[in-house]
Amino acid sequence: MVDLTAKPFNLNAEQIEWVENTINSMTLDEKIGQLFVLMRTSPDPEFIKNILNTYHQGGLRWQGGNKEAVYAQNQNYQNNSKIPLLIAANCDNGGDGCLPEGTFICSAAGAGASKGTDVAYYTGLVAGREAAAIGANWMFNPVSDIFMNWRNTIVNTRSFGNDKKVVIDNAKAYMRGLHESNMAACCKHFPGDGVEERDQHLVLGCNDLPYDTWNETFGDVYRAMIDEGVESFMIGHIAAPAVSRHFKPELKDSEIMPATLSKELLDDLLRKELGFNGVIITDASHMGGIANMERREIAIPKAIASGCDMFLFASETEEDFNYMKAGYEKGVITEERLSDALHRILGLKAKLNLHKNRLPDPSVKDTVVGCAEHQKYADFAADESITLVKDTQHNLPINPEKQKRARLVFIQSTPSSKSYKGDPVKQVVIEELEKAGFTVDVAPNFHDIEVAEGPSPTLFLRMMSCGSMEEFRKKYDVVFFVIHIKGYALENNVRLRFSCSHSNEMPWFVTEVPTVGISLNYTTHLFDVPQIHTFINAYGDTRGYIAKTIEKITGKSEFKGTANDTVFCDRWETRL
Repeated sequence: MVDLTAKPFNLNAEQIEWVENTINSMTLDEKIGQLFVLMRTSPDPEFIKNILNTYHQGGLRWQGGNKEAVYAQNQNYQNNSKIPLLIAANCDNGGDGCLPEGTFICSAAGAGASKGTDVAYYTGLVAGREAAAIGANWMFNPVSDIFMNWRNTIVNTRSFGNDKKVVIDNAKAYMRGLHESNMAACCKHFPGDGVEERDQHLVLGCNDLPYDTWNETFGDVYRAMIDEGVESFMIGHIAAPAVSRHFKPELKDSEIMPATLSKELLDDLLRKELGFNGVIITDASHMGGIANMERREIAIPKAIASGCDMFLFASETEEDFNYMKAGYEKGVITEERLSDALHRILGLKAKLNLHKNRLPDPSVKDTVVGCAEHQKYADFAADESITLVKDTQHNLPINPEKQKRARLVFIQSTPSSKSYKGDPVKQVVIEELEKAGFTVDVAPNFHDIEVAEGPSPTLFLRMMSCGSMEEFRKKYDVVFFVIHIKGYALENNVRLRFSCSHSNEMPWFVTEVPTVGISLNYTTHLFDVPQIHTFINAYGDTRGYIAKTIEKITGKSEFKGTANDTVFCDRWETRL
């Protein structure tokens, strides 16, 4: 059973009394409801009141809205909930993770490339302040995965790096920023992502490290975070076969389960061996890594029985609630396990003093979200993180007075909606290049032409044409090859993709004029364009990051970030 007087709760007598009295006053339905963190599906006040009165959820993860709308939603939830709610945010990069007006500070990859841990600290601080300002109290961060496999794109930018010490130092710094914002932290994705290339959103993840190796890498990260006082762990739908067999040698392959459904990983390892005393929550329950493994009516109570305290999201709220309740009534969830989970959940609420104060004053959001102080931290982070990966042909700096005529080749994510009107980041790049003194000619993009002119069976022929090499060299002094590709839960790997086959976007021009490659997001694009001999990882697609990258390209400031070996993707030619 949990010790509420110990780390990470450290509750006093008054707080413990509130926890005990609250649990003792609950009905069974209220106890079952506390196990769920549900997603907001409607902002309607009557809907909110009805769902709280029916299902008594313990936590909330809202979706969508500006700072006024989100604060109003969270206020409605807290005002209509008998027991204060844990309200979760997911802010990998700063306050932009919770609000469109929020401040992007830096990705974890950028923070890991920076010297020291100040960037990670500012990222956590701003994330915590801005999320707290609109009523959140629990951050589903920091990501504490180790980026061991360069092909893994789900944690490529979300991990602080491939070195456990860098991960530990930066994750602790990020969490320090959260704690200074009175925000609870969550270490994820136990037992560790970044070892393989698949995405647990789509398929069962697998951390295949031997137990001793796992213990010396991910185990050390988790021990450090526990010692530092992390309040919760988010459990990935990730199996760890060798680690599971360390505790249960008799396990067959067919019995290997994701950590969310694995008692040996949660109870034997995380609770007993690592000594974690806080709250354990599943990752999102609609993800393939759990949905493909057990029938939902089995998986929901099994997650709690295996050691999770809270279950993230519902497929159909009434059905999932009834599955959980039936699991308790059938003895899958014992009375002791339910009581233990409730004490941890209420204990976290007491630590945050939600029983005394559920929400900040509404005026706070207007002075905190997107404030000038936070923008200064963003500017600092951009300056510290942007990394010159290589410049083997010594193309830098590019002087716009002497190399003024620029060709912009902008590689973007494939549009996925009929509402597509172009990537707005492209225009920002154009404006910032022009501001720096370049004249910019933009290479054609198949999707943009289709939007402007309509479909044409000959469009791909236009896109194939590169034209005269002699004319190209006369016309341009430099090519900026900018990659703005993002992806999430669509495919197991997100790779560079041109707008059509045999496109003239392919970097044939590297042998004709100086070419500068810039990635605004992923760090491993050199695998697909190794022939670009000058390459920069910029880590951000905001105007501030783009302007700062161009400033460094033109020699007005130095590159300060440091790349680790994952950027070269285990290939010799990427280093040329």
